[in-house]
Amino acid sequence: MFKIKLSILLLTSIFFYSCTNNQIHSSDQKYSLDYIGGGYDGLLLKNYLLSSLKNLDIYDPNSNYKIKANISHKSNIYITNIDNTSDRERITTDLSFQVIDAVSQCQILNEQIEVSQFYIYASSDKFLSNQTAQRKIKKNNTESSASRLINKLRTIGNKCDE
Repeated sequence: MFKIKLSILLLTSIFFYSCTNNQIHSSDQKYSLDYIGGGYDGLLLKNYLLSSLKNLDIYDPNSNYKIKANISHKSNIYITNIDNTSDRERITTDLSFQVIDAVSQCQILNEQIEVSQFYIYASSDKFLSNQTAQRKIKKNNTESSASRLINKLRTIGNKCDE
C-alpha cells in the first residue's frame, strides 16, 4: 500500500512539474542604470532594479538604453471612523522614471508609478512600532515599484516618444 501511495505521489508531482514552464522571455533589448535619486531609498531601488534586470538577463552596463529614476515617500495621517479610535498613517511612494536612448538622445518612456499602504498609527512618536512599520512599508513599496517598472520595461519598444 505504501508503494502505491508513493508511486501516485511521484506521478502527480511529475505531471505538475511537466505542466509548468519557464516564463522568462529573453530579450535582445538590454538596459543600463543611470542616476537613481532618492537617497537611501534610491539605493534600495537601484539594488532591486539591478538584481531584477540581471535575473531576466536584460542588463548590460554598456547599453544605449539608460534608466533614470527618482523615488520619494510621503506620509499623511487620516482617521477612518466616526469614533476617532483608530488613526492610520498612509505612506505613498512615488517613482518617476525615464528610459532614454543615449545614441539618439531621445526619451523612449517617461512615466510615474505610485504605490501606497497604511498602518494603524500609535499615538506617540516614541513607539518603535511606528518606525518599524514605516521602514517595512517603504521597503515593500520600493520593491513593488521596482517590479512594476520591470513589467513596464518588458512591454515597451525601442521607439522614441515625440
